[in-house]
Order: sequence, then structure tokens, then C-alpha cells
Amino acid sequence: MNVFLSKWIMYYEIHRMYREDYSVSKISRELLLNRRTVTSYLSMSESQYELFLISQCERKKELQPFEEFVKTRLEKYQDTSASQMHDWLKENNLDFPYTSPKTVYNFVMWVRQKYNLPKISPGREYMMVEELPYGQQAQVDFGEYNLRDANGKRVKVWFFVMVLSRSRFKYVWFSEHPFTSELAIGAHEKAFGCFGGIPDEIVYDQDKVFIVDENKGDLILTDGFRAYTKERSFQLHFCRKSDPESKGKIENAVKYVKQNFLYNRPFYTIETLNDDVIGWLSRTANALPHNRTMKPPYDEWILEKPFLKPHTEFIIKPSQTPYTVRKDNAISWKGNFYVLPLGTYKGRGTKVNVKTENGEIILSHLSGSELCRHTLSSGKGQVVSNTDLRRDKLGSIEELIQQVSQLFDDPRQAMPFLRGIHGEKPRYIRDQLISIRHTIEKYDKQTINEALDYCSLNSVYSAIDFKSVVEQKTRNKTTLPEPDIVRLNPLTGSLSHNAAIKPATSKITDYQSLMQNKN
Repeated sequence: MNVFLSKWIMYYEIHRMYREDYSVSKISRELLLNRRTVTSYLSMSESQYELFLISQCERKKELQPFEEFVKTRLEKYQDTSASQMHDWLKENNLDFPYTSPKTVYNFVMWVRQKYNLPKISPGREYMMVEELPYGQQAQVDFGEYNLRDANGKRVKVWFFVMVLSRSRFKYVWFSEHPFTSELAIGAHEKAFGCFGGIPDEIVYDQDKVFIVDENKGDLILTDGFRAYTKERSFQLHFCRKSDPESKGKIENAVKYVKQNFLYNRPFYTIETLNDDVIGWLSRTANALPHNRTMKPPYDEWILEKPFLKPHTEFIIKPSQTPYTVRKDNAISWKGNFYVLPLGTYKGRGTKVNVKTENGEIILSHLSGSELCRHTLSSGKGQVVSNTDLRRDKLGSIEELIQQVSQLFDDPRQAMPFLRGIHGEKPRYIRDQLISIRHTIEKYDKQTINEALDYCSLNSVYSAIDFKSVVEQKTRNKTTLPEPDIVRLNPLTGSLSHNAAIKPATSKITDYQSLMQNKN
């Protein structure tokens, strides 16, 4: 509709509603106009309003001096965006005034209309392709959506969609967490179980769930997904980057899930959502005739099922990725540091297996035995640990006491001392013993034996005090004797004969007797 005509329609509508006793506020609410605009239109006669519209059309534009520049550029490069034109104006005109991007956009659009220079984008030619044979292909994609729970709080869900290309038979599965290779493999197995077989080929996006890297057409799959495809032996076809139109069937299916199933649906639990989507698939998505084939996907799936490869149960082993252990007994995983038990680091090249399960990260030896587990951190740069990990847990307390006693020259003397510490501090005995072990490794044997004698004689049962005694005795041994001072002649450098002369001294008793005689 002509803009000039639409403004006249708005003017007459405002006056009609006012004649029907609508208030200014109600007119503004009904027509989505500002109250002052309604009041202004009501105050104008038809002739006044016509002059007002003419003045609007003939209003001088702020960027009018640059009209020729914009026109010339648009004639040469008709697909130029307004933002790029804005940069060109600033680059080629040193006196270009400060202007908002919206003003430049409006001016560029005005120039396009005035000189009939519409924006031309390079198009893509399409051709309808023939239907693929039954059982040949399926397409896979992921989606995400925000729902609301019973309290109105936003809940984000992720979902997996697989569709058989010939029959358009669909399968959908939801997750509370972003998809990993392990979750995607599980979703594949659920889809194959629903389809009753496996197609010859599956089409994917170049998604990080499946691909680690891409180098000029050579795709590097994730370890878990590569191992899975070898077991299942279906062909993989990855679309080019930023080319969703090459797999339109699955793109339409993802949009269908969002607009028909998820729109305005409340969230209760992820299990309820997965139960509900199965019902939706059976009564709607796979039951109603498809717009392209004009046949229900379920009926077509009955014909396609015999052409699918047989599907047998596949046991999914939790994927474990080896990670290098830092020398401070921790690993760096997804922006956070997770601490391992003391002693895990055995030198350069030490590695542990990492896997996630139920919101936890599980760290284990390469042999499979679990080392520790932590709750996954949602932030970045966090150090996730607990004090229990800093303790040496190798062996029982009794074994540890025996090991530490053997570090002394006289284990029989050390045993009562260590058991005394156990009696004084039973809750912290492991930390106490480890501290004594470190002290013994740091200082010489003689000093350690002297400290043990002192602590045993004075009933000192503490690793901290034992260390303090060792340090004190070490300092006493390293104290240097006072040096003899030799006074030399500063001119000749020889010893002066007067240097050894000592001045005469008086006795205090002499002064006391003199004072008594005086009195």
C-alpha cells in the first residue's frame, strides 16, 4: 500500500473513532499511537493535514549533501549494506558529521527508492530432486529451546532429531545438558531402536559433537564417534559449513518440533518431556500426511522398514579421555582445575582418564581404578578440590606408623613417640605422620635423632613441635663463633706494639674503702 494513502487512512480512522465518543487514550491504545500524535491529528482539518504530509515529504535531509556519493556507490555496488556505506562516508569525507546508524540506513533506503536501486543479493538456484530409495538415507541435527517451569522460571533443553529421508519418519530425544559425543551416540541407538533398523547413510552438519577439526575437506572425528561408526558401519556424509539448505528435511523437522510441539509447552521433568514427545510423534508428526509426499510418514515407514539394516543391541561404554596431570596434582578441564589425590603425579607424561556422569567429573587411573570425583563447576578458572585429597591414603594408619618409624635410626625409640602423637591427635594422625616424614627427608640424621631424644624426654607429641626442635638445633649448629679482632696499623698494615697494651683497671673495693674513710 502507498505510504501516503496509509497515512490518510490513519487520519480518517482517528476522526471516526473520536466521533464515536472514543477518548484520546483509548484511540491511542487501539491504534498503537502516542497520545500527542492523536491529539495533533484531531486538531487538523483535511487541508491542514494534506499540507502537513507534503511538508513531511519535502523535508530536508541531514545527509542530503552526500546524496550523489551514495547514489554513485549504489549504482556500482548495488548489494552494499547501510553499515558499509556508513563507513565509506566517514572514510571519504573528513567533514562527515556524527550520525547514528539508523539515520544512515534511512537515508540509504531513501536513495534506493528515489533512483530505483533495490538491494540485490546473489541468489541460489534450486532444483527439485527425486525421492531417494527406501532405507538409503537419514538426516540428523540438534536443536535447543527455552521452556518455562511451573514457577515461570526459564529452563533450557537440548534435543536430537533424526528423520528417514524417504518416509519422513521422525524420532526426537531431549536432554537437560548440551550434547556430547556420548549423548549423541545414545540418541542414535534410541532412534535406530525406534526405526527398527539402520539406514545406509546419515547426513550431518559439521558439528563439534562429531568433528574435532577440518582441514580442506579432511574431517577428523572425535574418538568416541569414530569408534562407534566403525561398529555400526553406516556411511557418513557431512554438509559444507554454513550450508543448512543441503539438508532441508532435517532443518524442517527441527523447526516443526519447535513450532508445533515445544511452543507454549510447560516444563516438568526431562523424563516427562521425552514421554510427551513420543505421544506427539505417534499422533501428529508421524501420523499426519506430509506436505511434500502427501502420505503419512508412518505408512511410508512400514514400507521402508524392510530396507533398513538390522539393528542389534549396542552396549555404550562411557567414554574416557586421557588428560595430562600437572605437577601440582591437578588437571585442566574445560576452563577449570580439578585436583587429584596427593602423589598422583609421577613425572612428565602422567595421565588419568576423565569422564562425566550425572553432573560429576570422574578421574581414574588408566587401568580403570577410580581416583576421585568432583561436582562439575559451572564457572571458569575455578580450582575444584577438597582437603581430603591432600592426604596420603596409601595403606592403613598402622602401616604408615611402621613406615615412618623405619626412617629413624632407632625405630624402637621412635614407635612410642609416634604412638603418643596418635593418642594426642587421632583425627589428624595421617597429616602428622606425613609432616614428620617430610621433616626427616629434609634434615640430617644426627639432628633428627637429637630432636627425637628431646621430644621423647619432654613428652612432646606434635609434628609441628618436632619440626621446630629440629630447626632450632640446626640453627644452633650453624652459629659461627665470635671472630678474633686483630688491630693493624692502617698505614703500614703491620701489627702495632701498642695494640696489645691493656689499660690499668681499678677495683670497686678500692672506691668503697675510700668512701668509708671519708665518712
